[in-house]
Amino acid sequence: MDKNIEDLSKSFEEFQSKMDSFSSILEKFGLDIITKMGQTNLKITQLTDKISGLDKATIEIKSLIPQLSNVIENQKVLEDELDLIKSLLKNMGQITSEKKKVENSVDRDETATSKKEVILNQLNGLKENLEVLDDPLAVKPILKQVKEDIFEFTGGHRILHEVLQVINRLNTASSLNDLMDEQDTTSKTIKNHLMEKITFWINKLMLKD
Repeated sequence: MDKNIEDLSKSFEEFQSKMDSFSSILEKFGLDIITKMGQTNLKITQLTDKISGLDKATIEIKSLIPQLSNVIENQKVLEDELDLIKSLLKNMGQITSEKKKVENSVDRDETATSKKEVILNQLNGLKENLEVLDDPLAVKPILKQVKEDIFEFTGGHRILHEVLQVINRLNTASSLNDLMDEQDTTSKTIKNHLMEKITFWINKLMLKD
């Protein structure tokens, strides 16, 4: 009887030892899981912060796009106007010399009159065609030719700057019905603006000898 009790006691001790070992293993396993979960949560938090930072940077970049577009567009306009000024300065001496040489020349008067008529015919023809035109690319080369002819005829005139402004707007327009000023909703369409300007240019050129 005592032996059975002793055997039972030993068995219980062995069982208790195994349970203690198993508990120790479970405890270690649980601690490992908790540690790994903590590390995972930390990585998720860090990743979330990086994503939030990336979203913020993306929003800031998008907000800069309109400003960048305006800078690029204004730079192009400035470059075009500088080119015009350089062209005027380059030819100023030559034009002045030619004017002195042919100031009293009948041939010059006839040439000037002929050039003036060419320009007026171009402008009147463009004004008539604007009623049916819608493609900016169809108008742009006409205005470029008008600008060159006005420069040859006048040697420099405020009209040249106004013509250049319209040409620059045509570079970014998809239709002549687009607004002349994209930022101003009350602005006239390119077509209406151009028709008014053509009338103004014709009147100015009529007074020019």
